[in-house]
Amino acid sequence: MPALTKPSTVRELLERHGLAADRRLGQNFLVDAGLLDVIVRAANVAPGQEVWEVGPGLGTLTRALAQAGARVHAIEKDERLAPVLSETLANLPVELEFADALDYDWSRVPPGSLFVANLPYNVATPLLTELLRQGRFGRMVVLLQREVADRLAAAPGTPAYGLLSLRAAHHARVRKLRDFPPEAFYPRPKVTSTLVELEHSGAPDDPELFRLVAAGFAQRRKTLRKNLEQAGWPRAQVEAALEQLGLDPRVRAERLDVQTFRRLRDLLAQGAS
Repeated sequence: MPALTKPSTVRELLERHGLAADRRLGQNFLVDAGLLDVIVRAANVAPGQEVWEVGPGLGTLTRALAQAGARVHAIEKDERLAPVLSETLANLPVELEFADALDYDWSRVPPGSLFVANLPYNVATPLLTELLRQGRFGRMVVLLQREVADRLAAAPGTPAYGLLSLRAAHHARVRKLRDFPPEAFYPRPKVTSTLVELEHSGAPDDPELFRLVAAGFAQRRKTLRKNLEQAGWPRAQVEAALEQLGLDPRVRAERLDVQTFRRLRDLLAQGAS
């Protein structure tokens, strides 16, 4: 099987199977051998280690991980790719499952597992949110649209900061590793991608915290007090909590880090009891 690291090779493979990339599924296949190696080295797979992948596409990254010693569990939504993957992953330690990752039972994954993927753009945010909530992966190495990577790593008070930033800060340590240019993919997307590493802290999901965060960001241009009042918290209770935290009553949600949101949650809970 020739390496799938040239646009011409990928194009020939797709044409031979009567296929084309489906932009509705966010299919942009990595065709840069050097950048493929960057992902594999960042994954730092131990021999025989189990790795989970979503969106294997043509199997380029899947093959590279398996050849590095991993036992790969690959989850692909597009069943059209079955004959392609049967060819590209032949005789490799790969378990391929056709399923929608957003509906997948992640409780099947052993705690502390490794996740490595070039995520389809259209599922990256909801999937990462779910994987962080589930907490089954000790480490995730993911290639994302740069905008999503910026939101994951954003600091309070910056334009990219929001619900996803706080979700990541609550559950993980986030590191942006490297940008990948559009020409590293086929077909070429209109945006730059970024390789990101997330190390899970072990913090469990906190539905009450994220109900508060979601309410706080419901309308970014409004104050936190106004958003929470509209979501059902009594105005006097919110004002008292903000005063105890030393926050301006006109503060917006984008100014609060995750620790401050946790303290605000606790104060509001005390006020309601």
